[in-house]
Amino acid sequence: MRFYKIMIALLLLSSCKKSEPIVITPNDYHNAVDKVVEIMVHDIFSPPVASRIFAYPNIAAYEIIAMQNPRYKSLSGQVSELTNIPKPKTPDHINFELAALIAHMDLSRQLVFSEDQMTSYSDSLYDIWEHKNPEIFRNSKAYALEVNKHIAQWMNADNYKQTRTMSKFNIDSNDIARWEPTPPSYMDGLEPHWNKIRTFVLDSASQFKPIPPPIFSMEPDSQFHKELVEVYDISNKITEEGDTSEEIQIAQFWDCNPYVTVTRGHLMFATKKITPGAHWIGITKIASKKSNMNFEDTVYAHTKTSIAIFEAFISCWDEKYRSNLVRPETLINKYVNDSWKPILQTPPFPEYPSGHSVASGAASIALNSIFGDDFQFDDDTEQRFGLPTRSFNSFEQAANEAAISRMYGGIHYRAAVEVGVKQGRDLGIFVVNNLNMLNE
Repeated sequence: MRFYKIMIALLLLSSCKKSEPIVITPNDYHNAVDKVVEIMVHDIFSPPVASRIFAYPNIAAYEIIAMQNPRYKSLSGQVSELTNIPKPKTPDHINFELAALIAHMDLSRQLVFSEDQMTSYSDSLYDIWEHKNPEIFRNSKAYALEVNKHIAQWMNADNYKQTRTMSKFNIDSNDIARWEPTPPSYMDGLEPHWNKIRTFVLDSASQFKPIPPPIFSMEPDSQFHKELVEVYDISNKITEEGDTSEEIQIAQFWDCNPYVTVTRGHLMFATKKITPGAHWIGITKIASKKSNMNFEDTVYAHTKTSIAIFEAFISCWDEKYRSNLVRPETLINKYVNDSWKPILQTPPFPEYPSGHSVASGAASIALNSIFGDDFQFDDDTEQRFGLPTRSFNSFEQAANEAAISRMYGGIHYRAAVEVGVKQGRDLGIFVVNNLNMLNE
Protein backbone atom coordinates (compact mmCIF):
# COMPACT_ATOMS: atom_id res chain seq x y z
CA MET A 1 0.00 0.00 0.00
CA ARG A 2 2.84 2.39 0.85
CA PHE A 3 4.35 1.81 -2.63
CA TYR A 4 1.12 2.77 -4.38
CA LYS A 5 0.77 5.93 -2.29
CA ILE A 6 4.25 7.01 -3.29
CA MET A 7 3.54 6.38 -6.98
CA ILE A 8 0.30 8.35 -6.81
CA ALA A 9 2.14 11.23 -5.11
CA LEU A 10 4.81 11.24 -7.82
CA LEU A 11 2.20 11.25 -10.56
CA LEU A 12 0.40 14.15 -8.91
CA LEU A 13 3.65 16.08 -8.61
CA SER A 14 4.54 15.48 -12.27
CA SER A 15 1.10 16.56 -13.39
CA CYS A 16 1.46 19.79 -11.44
CA LYS A 17 4.87 20.60 -12.89
CA LYS A 18 4.83 23.94 -14.65
CA SER A 19 6.23 24.34 -18.15
CA GLU A 20 9.46 26.28 -18.36
CA PRO A 21 9.89 29.21 -20.74
CA ILE A 22 12.01 28.48 -23.81
CA VAL A 23 14.61 31.21 -24.02
CA ILE A 24 16.41 31.55 -27.37
CA THR A 25 19.63 33.57 -27.34
CA PRO A 26 21.82 35.09 -30.06
CA ASN A 27 24.35 32.35 -29.32
CA ASP A 28 21.77 29.77 -30.31
CA TYR A 29 21.63 31.37 -33.74
CA HIS A 30 25.41 31.67 -33.98
CA ASN A 31 25.80 28.02 -33.01
CA ALA A 32 23.30 26.92 -35.64
CA VAL A 33 25.09 28.95 -38.34
CA ASP A 34 28.42 27.51 -37.18
CA LYS A 35 27.00 24.01 -37.50
CA VAL A 36 25.83 24.73 -41.03
CA VAL A 37 29.30 26.07 -41.92
CA GLU A 38 30.90 22.94 -40.47
CA ILE A 39 28.67 20.75 -42.64
CA MET A 40 29.30 22.92 -45.70
CA VAL A 41 33.06 22.52 -45.26
CA HIS A 42 32.56 18.76 -45.03
CA ASP A 43 30.32 18.68 -48.10
CA ILE A 44 32.59 20.98 -50.18
CA PHE A 45 30.31 23.58 -51.72
CA SER A 46 31.61 26.07 -54.28
CA PRO A 47 31.55 29.75 -53.27
CA PRO A 48 28.45 30.63 -55.34
CA VAL A 49 26.45 27.64 -54.10
CA ALA A 50 27.55 28.34 -50.53
CA SER A 51 26.16 31.88 -50.81
CA ARG A 52 22.78 30.40 -51.65
CA ILE A 53 22.89 28.07 -48.64
CA PHE A 54 23.46 31.05 -46.37
CA ALA A 55 20.85 33.36 -47.86
CA TYR A 56 17.60 31.40 -47.92
CA PRO A 57 17.61 30.08 -44.30
CA ASN A 58 18.44 33.57 -43.04
CA ILE A 59 15.54 35.01 -45.03
CA ALA A 60 13.17 32.36 -43.61
CA ALA A 61 14.23 33.23 -40.05
CA TYR A 62 14.01 36.96 -40.74
CA GLU A 63 10.51 36.76 -42.18
CA ILE A 64 9.27 35.05 -39.03
CA ILE A 65 10.87 37.75 -36.89
CA ALA A 66 9.33 40.46 -39.08
CA MET A 67 5.92 38.82 -38.71
CA GLN A 68 5.94 39.46 -34.97
CA ASN A 69 8.21 42.46 -34.35
CA PRO A 70 7.08 45.83 -35.78
CA ARG A 71 10.69 47.05 -35.84
CA TYR A 72 11.35 44.91 -38.93
CA LYS A 73 9.80 45.07 -42.37
CA SER A 74 9.07 41.98 -44.41
CA LEU A 75 11.17 41.36 -47.51
CA SER A 76 7.98 40.46 -49.36
CA GLY A 77 7.66 42.82 -52.32
CA GLN A 78 11.28 43.91 -51.87
CA VAL A 79 12.98 40.69 -52.90
CA SER A 80 12.19 39.15 -56.29
CA GLU A 81 9.01 37.06 -56.31
CA LEU A 82 8.85 36.65 -52.53
CA THR A 83 5.30 36.82 -51.18
CA ASN A 84 4.06 37.10 -47.61
CA ILE A 85 4.66 34.07 -45.42
CA PRO A 86 1.59 32.46 -43.78
CA LYS A 87 0.29 34.08 -40.62
CA PRO A 88 0.30 31.89 -37.52
CA LYS A 89 -3.10 30.55 -36.46
CA THR A 90 -2.27 30.75 -32.75
CA PRO A 91 0.30 33.55 -32.34
CA ASP A 92 -0.11 33.63 -28.55
CA HIS A 93 1.11 30.03 -28.37
CA ILE A 94 4.22 30.51 -30.49
CA ASN A 95 7.73 31.52 -29.53
CA PHE A 96 8.72 33.46 -32.66
CA GLU A 97 12.44 33.40 -31.90
CA LEU A 98 12.25 29.64 -31.48
CA ALA A 99 10.28 29.35 -34.73
CA ALA A 100 12.87 31.50 -36.54
CA LEU A 101 15.73 29.31 -35.32
CA ILE A 102 13.92 26.10 -36.26
CA ALA A 103 13.16 27.52 -39.71
CA HIS A 104 16.83 28.36 -40.22
CA MET A 105 18.00 24.91 -39.18
CA ASP A 106 15.35 23.02 -41.14
CA LEU A 107 15.88 24.94 -44.39
CA SER A 108 19.66 24.63 -43.99
CA ARG A 109 19.18 20.88 -43.65
CA GLN A 110 17.35 20.84 -46.99
CA LEU A 111 20.23 22.64 -48.72
CA VAL A 112 23.24 20.61 -47.57
CA PHE A 113 24.23 17.10 -48.65
CA SER A 114 24.87 15.72 -45.16
CA GLU A 115 21.30 16.17 -43.95
CA ASP A 116 21.80 13.61 -41.20
CA GLN A 117 24.36 15.82 -39.47
CA MET A 118 21.97 18.77 -39.37
CA THR A 119 19.11 16.50 -38.29
CA SER A 120 21.14 15.12 -35.38
CA TYR A 121 22.05 18.64 -34.29
CA SER A 122 18.50 20.01 -34.42
CA ASP A 123 16.94 16.90 -32.86
CA SER A 124 19.20 17.24 -29.82
CA LEU A 125 17.83 20.75 -29.31
CA TYR A 126 14.25 19.71 -30.00
CA ASP A 127 14.42 17.23 -27.13
CA ILE A 128 15.45 19.97 -24.71
CA TRP A 129 12.84 22.46 -25.88
CA GLU A 130 10.00 19.95 -25.95
CA HIS A 131 10.82 18.86 -22.42
CA LYS A 132 10.67 22.47 -21.22
CA ASN A 133 7.39 23.42 -22.85
CA PRO A 134 5.75 20.84 -25.13
CA GLU A 135 2.91 23.06 -26.35
CA ILE A 136 5.04 26.10 -27.24
CA PHE A 137 7.69 23.91 -28.87
CA ARG A 138 5.25 21.97 -31.02
CA ASN A 139 3.34 25.07 -32.10
CA SER A 140 6.54 26.95 -32.89
CA LYS A 141 7.98 24.04 -34.85
CA ALA A 142 4.77 23.54 -36.80
CA TYR A 143 4.73 27.21 -37.73
CA ALA A 144 8.41 27.16 -38.72
CA LEU A 145 7.84 24.21 -41.03
CA GLU A 146 4.77 25.89 -42.53
CA VAL A 147 6.86 28.98 -43.29
CA ASN A 148 9.64 26.84 -44.73
CA LYS A 149 7.20 25.18 -47.09
CA HIS A 150 6.36 28.65 -48.40
CA ILE A 151 10.02 29.77 -48.59
CA ALA A 152 11.13 26.50 -50.21
CA GLN A 153 8.51 26.87 -52.94
CA TRP A 154 9.87 30.35 -53.69
CA MET A 155 13.48 29.18 -53.41
CA ASN A 156 13.01 26.25 -55.76
CA ALA A 157 11.90 28.61 -58.53
CA ASP A 158 15.28 30.43 -58.64
CA ASN A 159 16.65 28.31 -61.56
CA TYR A 160 19.20 26.51 -59.37
CA LYS A 161 17.83 23.05 -60.17
CA GLN A 162 17.80 23.81 -63.87
CA THR A 163 21.47 24.85 -63.83
CA ARG A 164 22.41 21.44 -62.39
CA THR A 165 21.70 19.82 -65.74
CA MET A 166 23.15 22.49 -68.04
CA SER A 167 26.24 21.88 -70.14
CA LYS A 168 29.81 22.12 -68.93
CA PHE A 169 31.90 25.13 -69.87
CA ASN A 170 33.60 24.74 -73.24
CA ILE A 171 37.35 25.32 -73.22
CA ASP A 172 38.85 27.16 -76.18
CA SER A 173 42.31 25.60 -76.20
CA ASN A 174 43.30 27.52 -79.34
CA ASP A 175 43.03 30.94 -77.70
CA ILE A 176 45.78 31.63 -75.15
CA ALA A 177 43.79 34.56 -73.72
CA ARG A 178 41.00 32.26 -72.57
CA TRP A 179 40.78 30.39 -69.31
CA GLU A 180 41.84 26.77 -69.12
CA PRO A 181 41.89 24.33 -66.19
CA THR A 182 44.84 24.71 -63.86
CA PRO A 183 46.98 22.29 -61.84
CA PRO A 184 47.05 20.17 -59.84
CA SER A 185 43.56 18.74 -60.39
CA TYR A 186 42.63 20.51 -63.67
CA MET A 187 38.97 20.77 -62.68
CA ASP A 188 36.25 21.96 -65.05
CA GLY A 189 35.01 25.51 -64.68
CA LEU A 190 32.68 25.71 -61.68
CA GLU A 191 29.16 27.09 -62.05
CA PRO A 192 29.35 28.50 -65.60
CA HIS A 193 25.58 29.16 -65.54
CA TRP A 194 25.38 30.93 -62.18
CA ASN A 195 24.31 34.16 -63.87
CA LYS A 196 21.00 32.42 -64.60
CA ILE A 197 20.15 32.23 -60.89
CA ARG A 198 17.35 34.61 -59.96
CA THR A 199 18.63 37.69 -58.17
CA PHE A 200 17.10 39.08 -54.99
CA VAL A 201 17.46 42.84 -55.42
CA LEU A 202 19.40 43.38 -58.66
CA ASP A 203 17.34 43.69 -61.81
CA SER A 204 19.68 41.25 -63.59
CA ALA A 205 23.03 39.52 -63.24
CA SER A 206 24.60 42.14 -65.50
CA GLN A 207 23.30 45.23 -63.70
CA PHE A 208 26.74 45.92 -62.23
CA LYS A 209 28.75 44.68 -65.18
CA PRO A 210 32.31 45.93 -64.58
CA ILE A 211 34.60 47.52 -67.11
CA PRO A 212 36.39 44.94 -69.27
CA PRO A 213 39.79 43.67 -68.11
CA PRO A 214 42.93 45.06 -69.77
CA ILE A 215 43.19 43.91 -73.39
CA PHE A 216 45.11 40.66 -73.58
CA SER A 217 48.60 41.12 -74.94
CA MET A 218 51.97 39.55 -74.32
CA GLU A 219 53.75 42.67 -75.59
CA PRO A 220 56.07 43.91 -72.80
CA ASP A 221 54.70 47.45 -72.83
CA SER A 222 51.02 46.40 -72.67
CA GLN A 223 49.00 46.91 -69.51
CA PHE A 224 48.02 43.26 -69.39
CA HIS A 225 51.62 42.04 -69.63
CA LYS A 226 52.71 44.50 -66.95
CA GLU A 227 50.07 43.11 -64.60
CA LEU A 228 51.16 39.55 -65.37
CA VAL A 229 54.79 40.37 -64.58
CA GLU A 230 53.67 42.15 -61.42
CA VAL A 231 52.05 38.95 -60.13
CA TYR A 232 55.22 36.98 -60.87
CA ASP A 233 57.56 39.54 -59.31
CA ILE A 234 55.48 39.96 -56.15
CA SER A 235 55.25 36.20 -55.72
CA ASN A 236 59.02 35.77 -56.06
CA LYS A 237 59.75 38.60 -53.65
CA ILE A 238 57.49 37.47 -50.85
CA THR A 239 58.45 33.81 -51.32
CA GLU A 240 62.08 34.75 -50.74
CA GLU A 241 61.06 36.44 -47.49
CA GLY A 242 59.48 33.17 -46.30
CA ASP A 243 56.36 32.36 -44.29
CA THR A 244 56.94 35.34 -42.01
CA SER A 245 56.15 37.65 -44.92
CA GLU A 246 53.13 39.84 -44.15
CA GLU A 247 51.89 39.34 -47.71
CA ILE A 248 51.99 35.55 -47.39
CA GLN A 249 50.14 35.71 -44.09
CA ILE A 250 47.49 37.91 -45.70
CA ALA A 251 47.17 35.55 -48.68
CA GLN A 252 46.76 32.51 -46.45
CA PHE A 253 44.32 34.24 -44.09
CA TRP A 254 41.92 35.07 -46.93
CA ASP A 255 42.53 31.91 -48.98
CA CYS A 256 38.99 30.55 -48.39
CA ASN A 257 39.35 27.83 -51.02
CA PRO A 258 36.85 25.11 -50.08
CA TYR A 259 38.82 22.39 -51.87
CA VAL A 260 42.61 22.49 -52.08
CA THR A 261 44.25 19.48 -53.71
CA VAL A 262 47.52 18.35 -52.15
CA THR A 263 49.90 15.94 -53.88
CA ARG A 264 52.56 13.88 -52.13
CA GLY A 265 54.27 11.73 -54.73
CA HIS A 266 51.57 9.42 -56.08
CA LEU A 267 49.21 10.35 -53.24
CA MET A 268 46.58 13.04 -53.75
CA PHE A 269 44.21 14.31 -51.08
CA ALA A 270 42.16 17.42 -50.33
CA THR A 271 42.13 19.93 -47.52
CA LYS A 272 38.82 21.66 -46.85
CA LYS A 273 38.21 25.25 -45.84
CA ILE A 274 35.40 27.77 -45.63
CA THR A 275 34.34 29.84 -48.64
CA PRO A 276 34.74 33.64 -48.95
CA GLY A 277 31.07 34.06 -48.06
CA ALA A 278 31.50 31.91 -44.95
CA HIS A 279 34.41 34.10 -43.85
CA TRP A 280 32.22 37.20 -44.05
CA ILE A 281 29.38 35.42 -42.26
CA GLY A 282 31.96 34.74 -39.57
CA ILE A 283 32.76 38.45 -39.44
CA THR A 284 29.03 39.15 -39.11
CA LYS A 285 28.98 36.89 -36.06
CA ILE A 286 32.00 38.68 -34.57
CA ALA A 287 30.40 42.11 -35.08
CA SER A 288 27.03 40.94 -33.73
CA LYS A 289 28.59 39.54 -30.56
CA LYS A 290 30.81 42.58 -30.00
CA SER A 291 27.74 44.82 -30.33
CA ASN A 292 25.76 42.67 -27.88
CA MET A 293 22.96 42.29 -30.43
CA ASN A 294 19.78 40.58 -29.33
CA PHE A 295 18.46 37.55 -31.19
CA GLU A 296 16.31 39.49 -33.64
CA ASP A 297 19.02 41.99 -34.59
CA THR A 298 21.42 39.07 -35.05
CA VAL A 299 19.03 37.51 -37.57
CA TYR A 300 18.68 40.88 -39.30
CA ALA A 301 22.46 41.35 -39.60
CA HIS A 302 22.98 37.86 -41.03
CA THR A 303 20.10 38.24 -43.48
CA LYS A 304 21.20 41.58 -44.87
CA THR A 305 24.83 40.50 -45.23
CA SER A 306 24.00 37.14 -46.81
CA ILE A 307 21.75 38.82 -49.38
CA ALA A 308 24.59 41.15 -50.41
CA ILE A 309 27.00 38.21 -50.72
CA PHE A 310 24.48 36.20 -52.75
CA GLU A 311 24.00 39.05 -55.21
CA ALA A 312 27.77 39.57 -55.41
CA PHE A 313 28.44 36.04 -56.63
CA ILE A 314 25.76 36.23 -59.31
CA SER A 315 27.17 39.55 -60.54
CA CYS A 316 30.77 38.35 -60.41
CA TRP A 317 30.13 35.01 -62.12
CA ASP A 318 28.24 36.78 -64.89
CA GLU A 319 31.44 38.60 -65.81
CA LYS A 320 33.80 35.69 -65.18
CA TYR A 321 32.35 33.56 -67.95
CA ARG A 322 31.86 36.53 -70.26
CA SER A 323 35.46 37.81 -70.17
CA ASN A 324 36.72 34.23 -69.73
CA LEU A 325 40.24 35.41 -68.93
CA VAL A 326 43.25 33.15 -68.46
CA ARG A 327 44.81 32.81 -65.00
CA PRO A 328 48.35 34.06 -64.19
CA GLU A 329 49.54 30.53 -63.43
CA THR A 330 48.78 29.33 -66.96
CA LEU A 331 50.68 32.14 -68.69
CA ILE A 332 53.63 32.20 -66.30
CA ASN A 333 54.11 28.44 -66.68
CA LYS A 334 53.91 28.69 -70.48
CA TYR A 335 56.00 31.78 -71.12
CA VAL A 336 58.02 32.70 -68.03
CA ASN A 337 58.81 29.85 -65.67
CA ASP A 338 57.36 26.37 -66.10
CA SER A 339 58.10 25.41 -62.49
CA TRP A 340 56.47 28.46 -60.88
CA LYS A 341 53.55 27.88 -58.53
CA PRO A 342 51.33 30.51 -56.93
CA ILE A 343 51.30 30.77 -53.15
CA LEU A 344 47.59 29.89 -53.20
CA GLN A 345 46.10 27.15 -55.32
CA THR A 346 44.35 28.61 -58.36
CA PRO A 347 40.58 27.97 -58.11
CA PRO A 348 38.77 26.38 -61.07
CA PHE A 349 37.06 29.22 -62.90
CA PRO A 350 38.03 32.22 -65.07
CA GLU A 351 40.11 35.02 -63.60
CA TYR A 352 38.20 38.30 -63.99
CA PRO A 353 37.00 39.72 -61.69
CA SER A 354 38.10 38.32 -58.34
CA GLY A 355 35.17 36.62 -56.62
CA HIS A 356 36.55 37.21 -53.15
CA SER A 357 36.99 40.90 -53.98
CA VAL A 358 33.43 41.35 -55.22
CA ALA A 359 31.93 39.44 -52.28
CA SER A 360 34.10 41.29 -49.78
CA GLY A 361 33.19 44.68 -51.20
CA ALA A 362 29.48 43.87 -51.05
CA ALA A 363 29.62 42.37 -47.55
CA SER A 364 31.60 45.32 -46.21
CA ILE A 365 28.93 47.78 -47.37
CA ALA A 366 26.14 45.71 -45.83
CA LEU A 367 28.02 45.51 -42.54
CA ASN A 368 28.81 49.24 -42.65
CA SER A 369 25.09 49.95 -42.88
CA ILE A 370 24.49 47.92 -39.72
CA PHE A 371 27.52 48.56 -37.52
CA GLY A 372 29.05 51.77 -38.89
CA ASP A 373 32.02 52.74 -41.04
CA ASP A 374 34.68 52.62 -38.32
CA PHE A 375 33.87 49.36 -36.57
CA GLN A 376 37.03 47.82 -35.10
CA PHE A 377 37.08 44.04 -34.81
CA ASP A 378 39.43 41.12 -34.31
CA ASP A 379 38.87 38.49 -36.97
CA ASP A 380 39.49 35.00 -35.60
CA THR A 381 37.46 33.26 -38.31
CA GLU A 382 40.44 31.29 -39.59
CA GLN A 383 41.69 30.04 -36.22
CA ARG A 384 40.11 26.66 -36.86
CA PHE A 385 42.55 26.29 -39.75
CA GLY A 386 45.57 27.19 -37.66
CA LEU A 387 45.80 30.82 -38.73
CA PRO A 388 46.21 33.68 -36.25
CA THR A 389 43.70 36.45 -35.58
CA ARG A 390 43.96 39.61 -37.65
CA SER A 391 42.65 42.99 -36.50
CA PHE A 392 40.86 45.60 -38.60
CA ASN A 393 39.68 49.15 -37.97
CA SER A 394 36.79 48.87 -40.42
CA PHE A 395 35.00 46.49 -42.74
CA GLU A 396 36.39 48.51 -45.64
CA GLN A 397 39.94 47.81 -44.50
CA ALA A 398 39.17 44.10 -44.24
CA ALA A 399 37.61 44.06 -47.72
CA ASN A 400 40.64 45.82 -49.21
CA GLU A 401 42.96 43.30 -47.60
CA ALA A 402 40.83 40.40 -48.81
CA ALA A 403 41.02 41.79 -52.34
CA ILE A 404 44.78 42.38 -52.47
CA SER A 405 45.35 38.94 -50.90
CA ARG A 406 44.40 37.40 -54.25
CA MET A 407 47.29 39.12 -55.99
CA TYR A 408 49.69 38.23 -53.16
CA GLY A 409 48.50 34.66 -53.57
CA GLY A 410 49.37 34.69 -57.27
CA ILE A 411 45.88 33.86 -58.52
CA HIS A 412 44.68 37.27 -59.78
CA TYR A 413 45.97 40.30 -61.66
CA ARG A 414 45.67 43.76 -60.13
CA ALA A 415 42.69 44.78 -62.30
CA ALA A 416 40.64 41.82 -61.07
CA VAL A 417 41.01 42.81 -57.42
CA GLU A 418 40.69 46.58 -57.78
CA VAL A 419 37.76 46.47 -60.20
CA GLY A 420 36.27 43.55 -58.27
CA VAL A 421 36.13 45.26 -54.89
CA LYS A 422 34.63 48.38 -56.52
CA GLN A 423 32.03 46.25 -58.28
CA GLY A 424 31.14 44.68 -54.94
CA ARG A 425 30.88 48.02 -53.18
CA ASP A 426 28.72 49.55 -55.91
CA LEU A 427 26.48 46.51 -55.79
CA GLY A 428 26.39 46.58 -52.00
CA ILE A 429 25.31 50.23 -51.95
CA PHE A 430 22.47 49.38 -54.32
CA VAL A 431 21.35 46.46 -52.16
CA VAL A 432 21.44 48.53 -48.97
CA ASN A 433 19.57 51.43 -50.58
CA ASN A 434 16.88 49.15 -51.99
CA LEU A 435 16.26 46.95 -48.95
CA ASN A 436 14.05 48.72 -46.43
CA MET A 437 14.26 46.28 -43.53
CA LEU A 438 13.79 48.52 -40.49
CA ASN A 439 10.95 50.73 -39.25
CA GLU A 440 12.90 53.61 -37.71
